[in-house]
Amino acid sequence: MRPVSAPPYAVPARPTEPVTSMTTHRPAVRPATHADLPRALRTLDRAFADYPFTRHTIAADDHAARLHRSNELFVARIGLAHGRVWVADDGDAVAVWTTPETAAGEVFAELGPRFAEIAGDRAEASAQAEAAMGVHRPGEPVWFLGSVGVDPGCQGRGLGRAVIRPGLEAAEAAGVPAFLETSDERNVGFYERLGFEVTADYPLPGGGPHTWAMTRKPGV
Repeated sequence: MRPVSAPPYAVPARPTEPVTSMTTHRPAVRPATHADLPRALRTLDRAFADYPFTRHTIAADDHAARLHRSNELFVARIGLAHGRVWVADDGDAVAVWTTPETAAGEVFAELGPRFAEIAGDRAEASAQAEAAMGVHRPGEPVWFLGSVGVDPGCQGRGLGRAVIRPGLEAAEAAGVPAFLETSDERNVGFYERLGFEVTADYPLPGGGPHTWAMTRKPGV
């Protein structure tokens, strides 16, 4: 049974910073509001434009518009309404979390048909991917990093690490793990440096991308 903190329509986390990034920039990170939505969506749309998971689960036909609608639904109706969202440098980076307190079951059920419509002819692939990922999600309460992205033009400034940090600190303070999924192997080392460990890796069905489930235990 899926914990309410594990969003069934999360977008596995996008690469956030080049692993060789060196910067003295100090990002300004703050909780997002609805006023941040346009800039946050632009960042996520750009960050996920060629991401293997979204290319597999969202139709190629009018893909950019479909991706935008999916990001908007997830950030506005799930993250801002029922979880926690942070932005760095006024939206150059975005992190969307659900938490153990996120009472989102009814919302996910309500939004399921809308996500399926957005997926178009990839709706079945999306459902199969969700079922495959669900097997590897934790049964305990977690802070779930459902989506994170850095504007490709703003990488190398430490924004990815900075925008993720508040959620990690909140999970640590609550004494619960943080959890994420990624469908790009380049992400794995980045998240390991933040204290995450790979708990499962598996191919998504139907020729989908390989995906990694990663958990960060309290006290790391």
